[in-house]
This record gives sequence, structure tokens and C-alpha cells, in this order.
Amino acid sequence: MHDAHHAEPTGFLSRVVFSRDHKVIAKQFLLLGLLFLGLGGVLALLIRWQLAFPGKPVPIVGQYLFSATAGAISPEGYTMLFTMHGTIMIFFAITPMLIGAFGNLCIPLMIGARDMAFPFLNMLSFWVAAASGVVLAGSFFVEGGAAMAGWTAYPPLSGATATPGLGQTLWAVSLFLGGVSTLMGAINYVTTILMLRAPGMGFFRMPLSVWGLGLAAVLNILFVPVIAAALLMLILDRVANTGFFVSGAQPGSAGDPLLFQHLFWIFGHPEVYILILPAWGIVSDLLAVFSRKPAFGFKATAIAMSSIVVLSTVVYGHHMYTVGLSPGLGKAFMSLTMLISIPSSVLFLNWLGTIWRGSIRLEPAMLFALGVVFVFGMGGLTGLFLGAITTDIYLHDTAFVVGHFHYTMAASVLFGSLAAIYFWFPKMFGRMLCPELARLHFWFTFLPLNLVFFPMLIEGYGGMPRRLYEPTSYKYLVQFQPVNQLITFAAMVLGLAQLIFVWNVARSLWAGERAPANPWEATTLEWLTPSPPPHENFDVIPDVHRGPHEHSRPDVPDRDWIGQWESQAPETPLTPPAPPSDSEAVAV
Repeated sequence: MHDAHHAEPTGFLSRVVFSRDHKVIAKQFLLLGLLFLGLGGVLALLIRWQLAFPGKPVPIVGQYLFSATAGAISPEGYTMLFTMHGTIMIFFAITPMLIGAFGNLCIPLMIGARDMAFPFLNMLSFWVAAASGVVLAGSFFVEGGAAMAGWTAYPPLSGATATPGLGQTLWAVSLFLGGVSTLMGAINYVTTILMLRAPGMGFFRMPLSVWGLGLAAVLNILFVPVIAAALLMLILDRVANTGFFVSGAQPGSAGDPLLFQHLFWIFGHPEVYILILPAWGIVSDLLAVFSRKPAFGFKATAIAMSSIVVLSTVVYGHHMYTVGLSPGLGKAFMSLTMLISIPSSVLFLNWLGTIWRGSIRLEPAMLFALGVVFVFGMGGLTGLFLGAITTDIYLHDTAFVVGHFHYTMAASVLFGSLAAIYFWFPKMFGRMLCPELARLHFWFTFLPLNLVFFPMLIEGYGGMPRRLYEPTSYKYLVQFQPVNQLITFAAMVLGLAQLIFVWNVARSLWAGERAPANPWEATTLEWLTPSPPPHENFDVIPDVHRGPHEHSRPDVPDRDWIGQWESQAPETPLTPPAPPSDSEAVAV
């Protein structure tokens, strides 16, 4: 399969729009994810405005978005905001931006393949994802508005009686289509990794980024059908009155709302690891590159990630301690939840081991990778309180859960995605981003982000419920109103800071410095190719002679690294390929 060459497309549609080239599809997924990240961020700021200034009109945009209530956010509008914010961020921003974009870009290049195993299926996966996004965005404009049952859509709240109108149905249809797209991509990822690795590329010579992306694909294959089945039954309950989760039209069709919760979290907890595993792998690779050291405990990290995949399939019940589980079953889920913290701790300690006494280069990608280490540490520590039954019952459905969840998944995956963008942007587009702007972006993201999520832990410990429309209506919560306003101010700074990133990308695409083949002096196979890579990546499929983190090599003249493609330490420094000319650089 490696030697099967495919002619490069020449027409605009086949080259840019309906391209089967994994590198073009990676850019399409990245654009889709960034667009929805912006939309989800705007919804988050509107949520924060309501919590900081309940009932007050939203400046500038309120009269256009909430004209029926004189520019203020109504209870129904608030419910729609947090429902769609959660849905968009998880399924339409983070997923395409990290898994879709960098799975497509990195897997073939890092394992030495010319493309994905199924290029047509790969192209189809993007367009089904795009169609899913169009359906979700369209639900804002139907009569009755978008979905309002929370991003988990528990029945009976998501039933036709409690939430009439087309918006909630379109929400379920959109996520079902997104699941179809995800399955297409996951099958492609796993097949490509198993079948198209370059000669000599054993599993323990694969970069940890590929390990993370491949293991996430395995979880997608196993658990996306579960949520797809739940969504299909929810759609049928809404449009055909079937009675899976709520009572239907037929006598005796008394639906079971808890069935949906079981199905949702059987998928939902592995989904946490589906999103974080690629970020873990990317961080593990980047820490090695910018510490100029081999990744500490490389095999242990790969085995720990594999162990987490197995354990993630049997811990979902810790999301349901308060629904009336039997005490024995609750204790079993609690024990398994505590057990999964062990391989997670192995990852964290291995990251510290990689950094320890390294020759650290604080490039922007490294800063965001270090940011992942911090925010994931915060998320992991706070997760212990929610994994134990006694403390979870008190903290359940409080702002503590919101802070923990955003530290664990939102912040960790966002920082992992930004680290990946700053690291592989030169390879994707043939241009260098401005490092000064990138460092400014990091600090104006990292500091406000912690001012947003850490105070939520304090509020939740003090008893503030999540999804609360008007906290000032409760006397015992009035004390937290200055904290809510601080969080909202920090969230605004965090949102505005992303304009630095947007400007940096636009500036670099237009007039950025040409990228050399290997600007970071990294050792994995993608850096053997020019920036950007040609149509089929490699003129000749390289042989792999060593692992992915061969840094700190005193036997290599004038440099401290040796590439996976090099059979022995060279006697003279290698001359990397020249940067592409203006006509060859990719600027889209």
C-alpha cells in the first residue's frame, strides 16, 4: 500500500473543497473547530454576564439577541445558552480542532504513510461533520429556539412535552450525524496505524501523539454507537411518541428516564478520555522536544494510557451516585474511579521526569504544554472529591463540578490544542507564527483562565448550585456575587486574549516568515518532509531506526538530536531542505 501513488488533483474542488489529502482535511477540521470555538466562547460570556449581573441588559448585543426581554437574558434564553455552550465546546469545537485536525495531519506523517488508509472515507467524515454543525447552528433560528435541556439532555427535560419545538430534535439529529462522522474518522485512524506504519515503526517507536490519537479512536469505535443509539431513541420519543425514555402513546409504554442517563454516561465518561488522550500524547512529545531529553518513562506512558482506556469503560457510574444506585454498586464504581487515578498519576510524574534537569526551550508550544501539566493537575486533584461517594453527594450539581470539569477537560484540551497549533503550524502552512505574540497569547490565556475556574471551586464548596439563573435571589449566595463578577471579568479578558491568536494566525498566513523543514530540531518523521509537505508526504517511505525522542546525543556533531529516519549518528551535520518558495507555500 505504501508504494501506491495517487495523482495530485488539479481542480479547485478536488484540491481544496472535496480533497482526499489528509493535510487539506486537517486544515478543514481546524477551521471548523476554531469557528465553533469562537461561537461557544461568545455563549460562555453571555452565561457569565447573567451570573454576574442578573436581569441586566447585555451591552451592545442584548437588544438584538434578547429583544423580547428588553435586552436582558430570559430564563429560557439562559437555559439555551448553557445547553448550546456545552454541546458546541465538546462536540463541535474541541473534537474537530484536536482529533479531526491533528489526527489527520499527524498520523500519516508521523508513522511514515503517504495518506490515510481510506482517503474517500476521510473526506466524507469532514463533510458529515460540517453538515452536523450546520444542523446545530440552524437550530438557533427555528421557532422556539435551540435546545434547552442541558448538554446532557436528560429526559424528561428533553422530551417533547417538557421541551416542545424543533430545536431539541435538531440537537439530537446533529449529534447523531456527528457520531457518524466520528466513527468514519476512528475507523480510518485505527486502520492507518495498524496497516501503514513505515518499515521499522514498531508500536514502541511510534510517537506518543499517535498513541493518544489511536487509543482515542478505539474508544470512539466502542462507545459512539452507544450514544448514537440513545440519540436515535430520543429522536423517536420526540417525533413518534415511542416511549423509550418518557411515556409514549401506546398503553404500558412507560419510559425509563434513567435508561438514558446510563446510556449517556456509558459513552460520556470515555468521551472525557477520548478528548484528553490526544492532548496527553501531544504534551508528552512536546515536553521531550523542548526539554531536549528523551521522554521519561516512554513505555510506561504508553502502557498507562492503554490502561486508562480499559478502566475508562467501567467507571461511568460515578456520574450517577445521586440517582439511587445500590450501595454495593456505588462502592464498586468509587473503587474503580480511584484505581484509574493511578495510571493518570504515572503520566503526570513522567511529565515531571521529562522536564527535570532538561535544557528547556520556552517556545510557545512548550508554554502551552506546561499549561496542560498545571491545569490537568488541578483537574485531577479536584476529581478525587467527586470520585468519592461521600463528598460527591455534597458537591454534586454545584459550581465545584463546573470548575473541575473545565480544568480537567476544557482547559487541558484547549491548551493541548493550542500547543499543537503552535508546534505544527509551520508544517501545516509553511509559515512561522510570531513567537512574541504567541507568548503574549499564552499569558493572557493562562492567568485569566485560572481566575475563571479556580473561584468556581470555592463557590461550589460554599454550596452554589450550577446552572443557576439568578444567584442573587438566594440570600445565602449573595456573598458570592463579587466572586461571580470577578469570574465574569476574567472570562472577558480570556475571550479578548484570543484575538491575539487570531491576529497572529492571519498575519503569519499573509506575511509570516517561511518555515524551514525542522524549525524545532525534532526527531519524528514529519520533520523529514518540507514545510508544507508535498502531496504524498514522502518521495520514498523512510525506514525507522530508533524511537521518537532521540535528544541529548553527545555523539552527534553540532546538534543534540538524531532523527528516526537516520540509521546512525552522522559524522557531519545534516543540511535540512530549503524553505519553499512563495509559490509553493500554503496560505489557506
